[in-house]
Amino acid sequence: MPDAHLRVFRGSPGEGSRFDEFDVPVEEGMVVLDALHWIQGNAAPDLAVRWNCKAAKCGSCSAEVNGKPSLMCKSRLDHYPAGEPITVRPMKTFPLLRDLVTDVSWNYAVNKRIPPFQPKKDADWRWQQSDVDRVQEFRKCIECFLCQNVCHVLRTHELKHQFAGPRFLVRIAGLEMHPMDGADRTGFLKDSAGIGLCNITKCCSEVCPESIHITDNAIIPLKERVVDRFYDPVLMVWRAITGKK
Repeated sequence: MPDAHLRVFRGSPGEGSRFDEFDVPVEEGMVVLDALHWIQGNAAPDLAVRWNCKAAKCGSCSAEVNGKPSLMCKSRLDHYPAGEPITVRPMKTFPLLRDLVTDVSWNYAVNKRIPPFQPKKDADWRWQQSDVDRVQEFRKCIECFLCQNVCHVLRTHELKHQFAGPRFLVRIAGLEMHPMDGADRTGFLKDSAGIGLCNITKCCSEVCPESIHITDNAIIPLKERVVDRFYDPVLMVWRAITGKK
């Protein structure tokens, strides 16, 4: 098999950046992460790459391959045009640490702010299968943060101080739609998570390696809850009359 030609981003905030080029011998079934491991072992041992399981379940090896946010362990070399370079660069949305490694700690700070699961008082812990299926979809998330990286609210407009991002709207949906959860997070969604900033382009759903329907099954239903709670004029009158929330 012909060698793969990789253009790999190198650099750190204080040292500038560049693209180094490598010709990597290819064996059947190799992925981009395999090629980077070959580069570390044979050409550039100081190349910084974050990875862990190499099985598309830890979410660690997120990067941008030929401009598309991808898991490098799922990006097969034979899926790219033969003879053309494969460009690998770090996720754009997060601060660069070194080479292909970015600082994703902001995501964990957002996660800490989300009101946790609060079981309903005296709840009967029996579920319908449809409730199990709906919540289970959201639990598939591996926190690769590719959806956060591709989200234009975070990537282009840099509104991290106002918007939680699709990954954490998915987490909130998993809590809000849990049949045993009794908390109300609509105020948090409106004021802290900034759900109104999402204009449902579905780019987050397109890059999800777990095929979670982020926009259709999580974000849109949460938007509907916020609208019902804060903007529906009929419900506003009803609450004013009855005193019920």
